[in-house]
Amino acid sequence: MMDQKRDSSGLVDSSQLGVHPNLEKHVLRHLESQWMQPLHRPSTETFERLKESGALLEGAPLILDSGCGTGASTQQLALRFPDSIVIGVDQSRVRLEKSGLSRGFLRAGNCILLRAELATFWRLLRADGVVLERHYLLYPNPWPKPGHLLRRWHAHPVFPSLLALAGEIEIRCNWEIYAREFALAVGLATGVQLTHEEFQPVSGISPFEKKYLARGQALFRVKVDARLTRSFRRAQAATNLSG
Repeated sequence: MMDQKRDSSGLVDSSQLGVHPNLEKHVLRHLESQWMQPLHRPSTETFERLKESGALLEGAPLILDSGCGTGASTQQLALRFPDSIVIGVDQSRVRLEKSGLSRGFLRAGNCILLRAELATFWRLLRADGVVLERHYLLYPNPWPKPGHLLRRWHAHPVFPSLLALAGEIEIRCNWEIYAREFALAVGLATGVQLTHEEFQPVSGISPFEKKYLARGQALFRVKVDARLTRSFRRAQAATNLSG
């Protein structure tokens, strides 16, 4: 019944019909080398302001909503986890302005919104020794063209830093191939095979999710247990020390 009512508008259109054949090569290469690209200066300045606010030192569990868009999902997560500090990060000024953020970062209770480039922000968190409780990546840009593989987070050079932030990771998307690739990449990094799943939330946590649900489209997710990411973090630290 759901399939008959499914609205195809907005579905990911790609000539790639399965897991990218070069995914494993790139993931393994990123795991074996350190990414040396310079940090994004404005994002570094925002991170320093966040540190100066003391938010990272309050002792509350930290939850990261990466690519939060307007911040609607961050606000929902802050309500769901009132004893945690929930930080929503996005690079789009236009989207964040819809929640009242004009520059720097904005805090309301346990909810923080800030504008930063994610690859830089993740590296700064990792370098500062931050350990997350949970990490959400809700409907990231799928970069569906085969030639854009390296722009997908699981094939990006920053992927080891993403995993090393630890915490339970949950990624949601509306392109099954992206979910399959993410699960495979985590497996290559940790040695533990993961699977993706199709799921149907009761209500949408973000504007994108609400839109996809209203259209009756299939949604997919991958959940990575915190024990797995913490083990990866320890292994990475040991490798860095031995190097």
